[in-house]
Amino acid sequence: MAFSPRRKRQAPRGRYTPNLWPVWLVAPAALVLALLLGWGIYQYAHDYFAQAAADQKPAKPVNVNDVLKATVTALTLVGAVLAGLYAYRKQLLSEGDAHRADASQLADRYTTAAEQLGHDQAAVRLAGVYALARLADDWQEQRQVCIDVLCAYLRMPYQPDPTAAEHKAGEREVRWTIIRVIRDHLRDPTAPTSWCTHSLDFTGAAFDGGDLSHCRFLGTVSFAGATFSGGTVTFGHAQFSGGTVDFDGALFSGSAVSFGDATFSAGWVNFDHATFSAGTVDFDHARFSAGTVDFNGAQFSGSTVDFDHATFSAGTVYFDHATFSAGTVDFGDAIFSGSAVSFGDATFSGSTIGFGDATFSGSAVSFGDATFSAGTVNFNGRTGGAWFRDGRVNFNRATFSGGTVDFRKATFDGGTVDFDRATSSGGTVNFSDAVFHGTVFSWGPFPVRTGA
Repeated sequence: MAFSPRRKRQAPRGRYTPNLWPVWLVAPAALVLALLLGWGIYQYAHDYFAQAAADQKPAKPVNVNDVLKATVTALTLVGAVLAGLYAYRKQLLSEGDAHRADASQLADRYTTAAEQLGHDQAAVRLAGVYALARLADDWQEQRQVCIDVLCAYLRMPYQPDPTAAEHKAGEREVRWTIIRVIRDHLRDPTAPTSWCTHSLDFTGAAFDGGDLSHCRFLGTVSFAGATFSGGTVTFGHAQFSGGTVDFDGALFSGSAVSFGDATFSAGWVNFDHATFSAGTVDFDHARFSAGTVDFNGAQFSGSTVDFDHATFSAGTVYFDHATFSAGTVDFGDAIFSGSAVSFGDATFSGSTIGFGDATFSGSAVSFGDATFSAGTVNFNGRTGGAWFRDGRVNFNRATFSGGTVDFRKATFDGGTVDFDRATSSGGTVNFSDAVFHGTVFSWGPFPVRTGA
């Protein structure tokens, strides 16, 4: 095969050191280039000085010493530039060596931490948790990988019952420590070691407690298919700013999950097809400004979802296609300003939906195409009733075959209430002691109320 300098310069894949041309080729070539450069500079300098000498009166001969000095000076300057370039290249290689040494050390730390997480002793696993968290802080390029490992640990099979054969001693403390470490990295998005914008995957994990309060969620967090079977998981005072928290298909069978005083600004909390068979999900005093909470297709068979004193300004809460067979969803004292709550196509066969003392200002509550066979939708409050100001309550095409919708003591100041095309075969809609000021009603199958 014929020799090719171009082929020799191509370093094999995976090599860090440069594949330089051989010295026997570079040295003669450099010498020839230096001689040609020197000769060119000498000729240029000679012509320059010759022209200068010819322009003098009377004309003088060329001073060869001046030509040689100019040539040497120019060559010295070129050599200094080349020496600087060589020093710069050498520094780059040195920094590359240091970076590779750091990467090798970080990789060793990762291996050690991962081995600790798999240890039989809880104390060693705890050390692995802290080691991996510290590694994530030091290794920005692989921070997401370290976070993924911690999340994957929580997704591992977990048996909280100490009498079960699968139970591991100290495992609850290890898991709660992971949650606590994650929380501490989600509280300050400006910190250089912040995890706020990173993804957190708890899909299918089992939770029996954990504190994620005051966190800032700017990325995607998945609790899809997770099980909350005991203890308290709190998101109190958390801020969801454009982030997504996904509880799709999650099972709530005994835990208390709290979003109390949380702020949702363009964020999305998704409870699609979640099952609430026990326990509580609490949005008490939460603030929704353009945020969305989605319970589409969820099943409520014994749990409580509490939006007491929550504030909705342009936010949306969806319960479309949800099934309410027991339990309570409470919006008592909530404030709706330009937002919407939708129960479209929902089925009510035993639950209570409460809007007692809630305030609706330019907002809408929709029960379109819902089915009421039992249970209660209650707008009657502890001290009075819900107040509607230029809002809309929609029961269009709803079916009432046994349930109760209670508007006692409610105040309607403008807006609309729509029962158009609803079907009633045994349900009850109660407006006793309600106050009406300019509200437009479409009564459908229900008798017109006096004063409305």
